[in-house]
Amino acid sequence: MALMTGEQYVESLRKLNTKVYMFGQKIDNWVDHPIIRPSINCVKMTYDLAQDPEHEDLMTATSSLTGNKINRFAHLHQSTDDLRKKVKMQRLLGQKTASCFQRCVGMDAFNSMFSTTYETDKAHGTNYHERFKKYLTYVQDNDLTVDGAMTDPKGDRGKSQGAQTDPDMFVRIVEKRADGIVVRGAKAHQTGSINSHEHLIMPTQAVSEEDKQYAVAFAVPSDAEGLFMIYGRQSCDTRKLEKDADVDLGNKEFGGQEALVVFDDVFVPNDRVFMCEEYDFAGMLVERFAGYHRQSYGGCKVGVGDVLIGAAALAADYNGANKASHIKDKLIEMTHLNETLYCCGIACSAEGYPTDAGNYQIDLLLANVCKQNVTRFPYEIVRLAEDIAGGLMVTMPSQADFRSDLTVPTKSGMTVGQWANKFFVGADGVSTENRMRILRFIENIALGASAVGYRTESMHGAGSPQAQRIMIARQGNIAAKKELAKAIAGIKE
Repeated sequence: MALMTGEQYVESLRKLNTKVYMFGQKIDNWVDHPIIRPSINCVKMTYDLAQDPEHEDLMTATSSLTGNKINRFAHLHQSTDDLRKKVKMQRLLGQKTASCFQRCVGMDAFNSMFSTTYETDKAHGTNYHERFKKYLTYVQDNDLTVDGAMTDPKGDRGKSQGAQTDPDMFVRIVEKRADGIVVRGAKAHQTGSINSHEHLIMPTQAVSEEDKQYAVAFAVPSDAEGLFMIYGRQSCDTRKLEKDADVDLGNKEFGGQEALVVFDDVFVPNDRVFMCEEYDFAGMLVERFAGYHRQSYGGCKVGVGDVLIGAAALAADYNGANKASHIKDKLIEMTHLNETLYCCGIACSAEGYPTDAGNYQIDLLLANVCKQNVTRFPYEIVRLAEDIAGGLMVTMPSQADFRSDLTVPTKSGMTVGQWANKFFVGADGVSTENRMRILRFIENIALGASAVGYRTESMHGAGSPQAQRIMIARQGNIAAKKELAKAIAGIKE
């Protein structure tokens, strides 16, 4: 099958019997739901750009499995050049959507699963690697979007998987059959899960021998029997349900998506099982996926940051403050922070190396440094954008007020809309509506429905800040640095 177009992707979702719940109701036509559709449009962009000759080099690749042209989101990295192109592709998509385009987790899961299954087979004599290669070939040939799912609800964070009061707080094997396994549990905060054709499930943390039923990795279609999703709501999400509220939306076309994915005794056939109680390799899979996904943030967050910097500069123009030296300095600082994130994403890619399986792994230490910076710098970028925009960003009336023809009973006889447009005008020559649009857009990225793809998600996506600090401590090799100091200081022990 050739690469899908964006429209073909949207139509392919309609063919799925995906079970979606939101606001306490089952959503039958979720593809066209006004709250969900912006997130589908983000994924659609990954297909549209792959059809554009201008972006073909970044958006597509040659499959190492089949030799066919495929979307880069389904690619196994074959070089450090592939790793760098991944980051550049993610920056491009962030620039085009100013939100989360949701296919990164699947791509990162493919690459971590490919190398981990290879090493699992070497140690245990299993055949997971060949199974996974066949599965990924299917994904590539059909140009599918796959939700890479790692995060479990976790329950009591002070207890291990098996010690939980409710054993379903981590996805687990509840039955092993001759033809496959039955799994139960849930994956939380799953980016783009509803918009995906498939789900690739991984453990969320290292697993001990006594908890080996939690060491499981597998793939299932989105409409598998026993699988359903509960959509996660976002700040300002119901604005999308309001009539004629496009100014208030800020980013009308695009948005992020998260959901709880529940597995209520879902059967998985053997050919889609890639780990089944090999607990000694669960930690490796988690570590490699986390590394790839932390690299991703050096691209996607930078692209959204590019848009936010542009929006802040426009707000300064529309406010008539663009010539102030402190405004120029704040834009410089935002750019400095944003490009520093990009440097980290490129650096961990350039320092990549081949795995035993043949695909390329990023430098884990630098990837964790990249994500640690992402937990901080976007917050400062947002703070500066809000500073430049001004308080009107969060105190302005609604679009309905700006367009109201209701007459206020005063001597002037002016309408509500005329009063609002009169007093919220900015720089000469700038319409009040355009000023409102850019302020609402900044609000959307900083506080609203796109925050899941920028600010708050920068903190918790791909692991909390402490998760990166643990990896930095592990990878930082303090012992070797001590030896460097001893040698120069003339210390002999």
